[in-house]
Amino acid sequence: MNDHSIQSARTHNTVVGIITVACLGTISGSSVLQWEYWVPPLIVAGLIAAWFLHITQYGTRTFRENYYLIFTMLISFFHGVHATSFWDIVVVSALLMVNVTLLRRREFVLLMLIEYFVLQITQVVMGMKAGTLVFDTLTVARLCLHVIAELCIYKGLSDVIRNNRMDTEEAERLTREKQSARSEMEDFLVNISHELRTPINVINGMSTLILKKEEREDVQAIRDAGLRLSRQIEDIQDYSEIQRGDVHLEEERYMITSLLNDIVTEYRIRESGSDRELVVDLDPNVPVMLKGDARKLSKILRHLLDNAVKFTRIGGINLRITAVRKEYGVNLVFEVSDTGIGMSRTEIDRISRGLYQENRKRDRSTGGIGLGLSIVYGFVRRMNGFVNLESRKGKGTTVRVCVAQEIIDPSPCLSVDTDRFVSTAVYLNIYKFRVPELAEYYRQMVIHLATGLRLNLYSAPTLPELKRLVERGGITNIFTGTEEYQATPDYYDALAANGVLVAVSAPDDFSVRPGSRVIVMPKPLSGCPVVRILSGEVAPRMLGTVEEERRPELSGVRALVVDDEPMNLVVARGLFRNYRMIIDTALSGREAIEKCRSNDYDVVFMDHMMPEMDGVEAMKHIKEDAQQRERVIRVVALTANAISGAREMFLREGFDGFISKPIHLSDFERTMNRILPESVTGREGGSL
Repeated sequence: MNDHSIQSARTHNTVVGIITVACLGTISGSSVLQWEYWVPPLIVAGLIAAWFLHITQYGTRTFRENYYLIFTMLISFFHGVHATSFWDIVVVSALLMVNVTLLRRREFVLLMLIEYFVLQITQVVMGMKAGTLVFDTLTVARLCLHVIAELCIYKGLSDVIRNNRMDTEEAERLTREKQSARSEMEDFLVNISHELRTPINVINGMSTLILKKEEREDVQAIRDAGLRLSRQIEDIQDYSEIQRGDVHLEEERYMITSLLNDIVTEYRIRESGSDRELVVDLDPNVPVMLKGDARKLSKILRHLLDNAVKFTRIGGINLRITAVRKEYGVNLVFEVSDTGIGMSRTEIDRISRGLYQENRKRDRSTGGIGLGLSIVYGFVRRMNGFVNLESRKGKGTTVRVCVAQEIIDPSPCLSVDTDRFVSTAVYLNIYKFRVPELAEYYRQMVIHLATGLRLNLYSAPTLPELKRLVERGGITNIFTGTEEYQATPDYYDALAANGVLVAVSAPDDFSVRPGSRVIVMPKPLSGCPVVRILSGEVAPRMLGTVEEERRPELSGVRALVVDDEPMNLVVARGLFRNYRMIIDTALSGREAIEKCRSNDYDVVFMDHMMPEMDGVEAMKHIKEDAQQRERVIRVVALTANAISGAREMFLREGFDGFISKPIHLSDFERTMNRILPESVTGREGGSL
């Protein structure tokens, strides 16, 4: 209910309340003065009808108000036609005029004035006929006073209604102007952010190509700044769409482990060297394949983690992912907790209303434009989900997001695939953590993983306890931390040499001693690499996170890249050549059509916005020509138009795939695996 509806409801409460008082007064007067006995029941029935209309909101607002006003005039008329009401008419009329004024119905105020004069004249005529009215000086003076008072009340209330209407119209005009200005600003932000994506894509792409050839800190800084700016531009686009109510959901099949893998990989690269720890607590029983808007879910997770990182200096962050089974699928729950500075109740209320950058003084050193949680709220509301935020100053923050998703494959997302006996020991020295909550994050993650995988798991809080478990026999796997391993490396190396799988969760720059068979799992720790180890997979010394999408074999694939921006062609050519693809380029849609007629390409990467002929039209010409020649050619939209609904639009137009700029190699590989046949990529192609 908006503010206008709330105000209208309050006004109607007052109006019906005044009508009730008038009715009770009239019924009381009728009983005392013995007026017509059959009228009070009608008044009671009319009053009940008024309350029924008000409570049930039956009919239109105008219909209800007309009923209130007509009923009001009938009560006034019944009261005023009796001789005993000669001097009361002006009081009742004034009271009911106020009631009409509340509804801002100036025409009814005039009717009430006319009714007053009719009743007053009727009273004078009846009084003269009955001989009860004597026109002495006092009577004439009082009557004139009543008439003047009635006219003054009418004039004053009419001016109030007129002024209120003028104020309302002015407020509505200002609101329209404000909305128009806001809409224009949002359109400007969308357009400018779209235009900025092309040069940012060039910067990111060129710096990536240079870094592939040589490691340079200055180029690394340029690329990091470019990626950060690219994310902020995308945030502006998302925020503008949310404010306009123009968010489109692009539902597709996705694997929760693949989505999580991308998040964890990005976090590990960005937070390399940080003292903050991320604990990824994924419930193994979450269905492996779901259907929903994976892109927006990924953004929600990134923003939740970014917000936690901004305001957490000491300790760490816990990401908990669970799913509650329902008839329609599952309620997918993301819960991000941190040990940061927390928020006040006022800040939480502002965030829940969608106001961004809640407290600009909290920590300006963290950077960012502060749209993260506003975008989270906007996306989740669009998905008909909910967000719950709990926080206390100095005690950290927990944000819980719940959205409904359809189940495609109900199999558990994590399971141990082995026939051998597995018995696991986990040794984490809880006293090494500066923040007790972080130790609890790890403890809960281990418990949830063991429960979900149905494992024999033992927790060893100290090294002597771990040794007792090992000496007792039956331990097949040991998971521990960096500090724990470094305290007694000989002990762990000996266990690994004797067949016990020992895994150490460590930062990227950590390495075990030469010849050691100890496995290193890069932080942040998650259930995916743990499951690979427990399943007995052959693991290298540096075990990365699980790759749900295998790197496609694209050697010899003939590709045409179409873009009217030459630098974009340079970037795309450099990225795709790393896959040993045969790359050709075109600067326009017409040139692409001619090249496709004279060459056999496996795939065409088509830009969208180009002069003379856009990518959609060019794609349709290319597909028609290929069909006439009984050939199959895949066309992928490669565009900076990454606004909500873009992917759905391109696929509906006939594109085989969609990749947004700047190009993320994981998106590229996933798309190529899906659109190209098994003979090319080494796996079966699938639908998007």
